[in-house]
Amino acid sequence: MIKSTSAKALIIRINLVFLAFFLILYVILLLCPSASDYHQQAALLVRCSFRDCHHKMENGGIKMKAVLEEPNEPKPRRELIKREKPSFLSGIGTRMRIGMVNMDDEDVSEWKAHGQVVPIPFERVSNMFEWKALFPEWIDEEEEYSGSLCPEIPMPDLDKYEKMDMIVAKLPCKAPEEGWNRDVFRLQVHLLVANMAVRRGRWEWGGRMKVVFLSQCMPMVELFRCNELVGKEGEWWYYRPEMSRLEQKVKMPIGSCNLALPLWDDKGINQVYDVSITQNPNPRKREAYATVLHSSESYVCGAIILAQPPDPNPTRPHPPPRHHFRTRPPSSLRAGWTSVSSNGSATREPRRAPTTYSKFRLWQLTDYDKIIFIDSDVVVFRNLDILFHFPQMSATGNDGSIFNSGVMVIEPSNCTFRMLMNRRKEIVSYNGGDQGFLNEVFVWWQRLPRRVNFLKNFWSNSSIEASVKNQLFGSDPPKLYSLHYLGLKPWQCYRDYDCNWDVADQRVYASDAAHERWWKVHDDMEEGLQRFCGLSEERKIELEWGRKIAREMGFQDQHWRINVTDPRKFI
Repeated sequence: MIKSTSAKALIIRINLVFLAFFLILYVILLLCPSASDYHQQAALLVRCSFRDCHHKMENGGIKMKAVLEEPNEPKPRRELIKREKPSFLSGIGTRMRIGMVNMDDEDVSEWKAHGQVVPIPFERVSNMFEWKALFPEWIDEEEEYSGSLCPEIPMPDLDKYEKMDMIVAKLPCKAPEEGWNRDVFRLQVHLLVANMAVRRGRWEWGGRMKVVFLSQCMPMVELFRCNELVGKEGEWWYYRPEMSRLEQKVKMPIGSCNLALPLWDDKGINQVYDVSITQNPNPRKREAYATVLHSSESYVCGAIILAQPPDPNPTRPHPPPRHHFRTRPPSSLRAGWTSVSSNGSATREPRRAPTTYSKFRLWQLTDYDKIIFIDSDVVVFRNLDILFHFPQMSATGNDGSIFNSGVMVIEPSNCTFRMLMNRRKEIVSYNGGDQGFLNEVFVWWQRLPRRVNFLKNFWSNSSIEASVKNQLFGSDPPKLYSLHYLGLKPWQCYRDYDCNWDVADQRVYASDAAHERWWKVHDDMEEGLQRFCGLSEERKIELEWGRKIAREMGFQDQHWRINVTDPRKFI
């Protein structure tokens, strides 16, 4: 009985101790700041740091941006940068409205002599906004999943501003840092200026407006062309852009994250595209197709095939002229090309590769407002005239954030040609050729559907990929606008099969369906032109050697076993 009473007393004491402990803990938590509130505020601070936002705390006082600062300590005032106004603006007039973009740290008092200075504030994009978000390697062009979607670049409400006579903007410039020209903030300022000029600019006679940039780097030639530059002094750049051309530009998608020329809905690819959104009001229509020949023999056959009409009943009564731009005198062509020689003393090509940058001369075709360039190893199946409605630089995607230069829309300009030539030593091409170079100049480009310039390759090496692509290659009526024959060219092979099968590092380009399609186009043209697609004795030896190596390596597709019946072998 005594033991039982002692045990109960012990249990009561233990319970009282625990009760007292929890009571003390409750009082401490009641009097001290909540840990959960602290974590919520800390999380909000991190989120605001990422987004550069300026949320206020619920207690109504301090902005999250200044949480780590002393509340009563005044922020140091940044001293404005005093610059001398460029002399070429001395005669621009007075009583103007001058919009100032990204000029917050500049002393603009001298500009007030010309009229009213109107600051145009805007929300700057986050530093975490990367270029690849606007120019992804792949988008859902066929809308097989959820379609493509572009992120938004913040823009101010331009409708609240009155008409402006001039826009002055300070452009960020991180050169010579790697990737400086693919800065989203830099693009944002360019697009803001372009949209402001188009929507709120007071256009002068001739449809032009005054735009001034302050930058160590040249403004983006994709939006402000070099032939629109009327004055340059130090870091000041004075443009009078053609508004109709700029208006067409700002109607385009913000990047290659969306198609400039969308594939159509369930009505099929024959649906007529509404060109009104890209129509240039300029009544002049000086347009042409162009290709380049780098030698007298290798690509002559390809250029002849390229010149064949894509359909028997053209939709255009007077198709644009075709220009064959050559770097050396070619064999005689009767396929409809107008030959333009690039032999001249105006410029010289780099010693290491005489023809590497020969495409630059396309910009010298200034008899035309717009050129559709097509590589001579491309076969066109559908009419491409619709591309004339799109601006420079419009092309299909390649790898990463770059475009493929096999089919592209350009706008000839002698000053653009000179600019390209002058920057040869400055720009490093990732592939040593024109494609890598042009992608460093025209970083803001418009994505055309890959069906416009479908690349003949099988990178994934899967049966599904081969089945889908071969079906596209052989479809009749054609589902592709053009097919770009990478690897060994059809005219360099026996017509019996694609000789890319015989070369180990070229097998990713092999397709019997594409090969057969090319020869069908070949057989439809006149016999007098077919003779330019013959095989040299040297090439015949190379083909037989390739078949021998393929047999020794034991390629399982066994194309090397096919009995060759191509008449060109026996000529």
